[in-house]
Amino acid sequence: MDAERYPPDLEQFGREMVDKCNGLPLAIVVLGGLLSRNMSHTEWRKVHDKEGQMGVMTVLSLSYIDLPSYLKPCFLHLSLFPEDYVISTRKLFLLWIAEGFVLSEQAGQQSMKDTAEVHDFVRELAIAKAKEHNFFGANIADPLSPSSSSNSSLFSSKCRRQSIIYSDMERYASVEHSTPYLRSLLFFNLGHEICRISQLDFIGKCFKVLRVLDLEGVEVESLPSIVGTLIHLRYLGLRHTGLKLLPLSIGNLRSLQTLDVNNLKQVPNVIWKIQNMRYLYMEGQEDDIPLKIDTLENLQVLSGITFKQWIQNNSSKLTCLGKLKLKGRYELVEGVEFSKSIAKLRVLKSLYVKASEESSFSSLAMNSCLHLSKLDIKGHLQKLTETFQFPPNLSQLTLEACRLDCDPMSILEKLPKLLTLRLRAEAYLGTEMHVSANGFPQLKVLQLFELSKVIKLNIENGAIPWLMQLHFHFSTRISGVDKLSNLVEENC
Repeated sequence: MDAERYPPDLEQFGREMVDKCNGLPLAIVVLGGLLSRNMSHTEWRKVHDKEGQMGVMTVLSLSYIDLPSYLKPCFLHLSLFPEDYVISTRKLFLLWIAEGFVLSEQAGQQSMKDTAEVHDFVRELAIAKAKEHNFFGANIADPLSPSSSSNSSLFSSKCRRQSIIYSDMERYASVEHSTPYLRSLLFFNLGHEICRISQLDFIGKCFKVLRVLDLEGVEVESLPSIVGTLIHLRYLGLRHTGLKLLPLSIGNLRSLQTLDVNNLKQVPNVIWKIQNMRYLYMEGQEDDIPLKIDTLENLQVLSGITFKQWIQNNSSKLTCLGKLKLKGRYELVEGVEFSKSIAKLRVLKSLYVKASEESSFSSLAMNSCLHLSKLDIKGHLQKLTETFQFPPNLSQLTLEACRLDCDPMSILEKLPKLLTLRLRAEAYLGTEMHVSANGFPQLKVLQLFELSKVIKLNIENGAIPWLMQLHFHFSTRISGVDKLSNLVEENC
């Protein structure tokens, strides 16, 4: 312990409390965070005496008590997920926004891993606290669930949230539902069984004030039109359901903020009615039919729209759009017209474009996109954009399957604010790359994935002075690495 920061009389308390954590790293980290906020002898003794009663769970419980009030519902929400379930952090934030736990602006400011998994002890605490606060209805496939007959109600009428393991869908659909004020209903298909459409009608009939409905992984052929009566619905998760069509009644969901669906045959052209929509995910459309979306002035994320659909809308009306993901046949739109449509998005920060295999990018001039900091380009690129045509504040760039013939480094090394560069499978078809002196003045991460044809990367003295991470193909020989004084991670 640092004597200058920690008074000597606290050392013994600290050692005893760490011993009671039984070597569990999670408990030690939580305990450290808890104690670091108050260095008084009285506070440490208070924690020391409480911890002595129950050990690890007491440490975690104390950390829950110490959470700011606005974060406690977020913690309790983790109790809804099954044991050892890998959670998408994107989905988690969207659920919290729909529940009203966090604001969309707060979620957009977070930087986290793509997925997370709740530790068993943390989940156990979350379930215990959730029961105390009547936060959720016990998962009927969970060992903690109360036993009940198929003809009786499984949950208290005061219950606001339910988490259902999908293997029990038939039983769940058949019981009496005495939870008219249910706000959140999450299904988890861990057994990958088939759910028939008739089993879903009860959702629209029994839960009129539902705000969150997540059917991810529940295999259904179509969604009943009665879902359109859920006028309070804010979140509708339909990813990996096998759905090919959505009912036209979905246009009645005027409170909907998030629609998350993939691999539809086509998206019904009624989305424009849902003017409260903020997050629209619809990857994998099979039919490229017209889709009006320029009435969605609150839209912040749009993912899965095709180039043809996009260009038929007036992008200047999408004043809140910060993240855009486009796919399809790029040659169906005119390059300059497309670039102008992107330039009209005044708050756009992230852009992903993917050309279909039979298509290619002719030109991508983005120099008018002043706020664009992240750019992903996937697909054949006839010619790499000149340095001055890139967004002036670009900090992250990913190129994949671009099949470039000329070394891209001579252009990319001049981007003044680039921090991360990823060149992935077939981004470049040549055998050598060269970074000149003073190239990449701010770059910290360079990743060369699956560039199997590149056998040599030459880095001149004075290039990439701030590089910290370097990842490359095992067959690539790199010269100049010894001059990268800030490099802390190098692997292939």
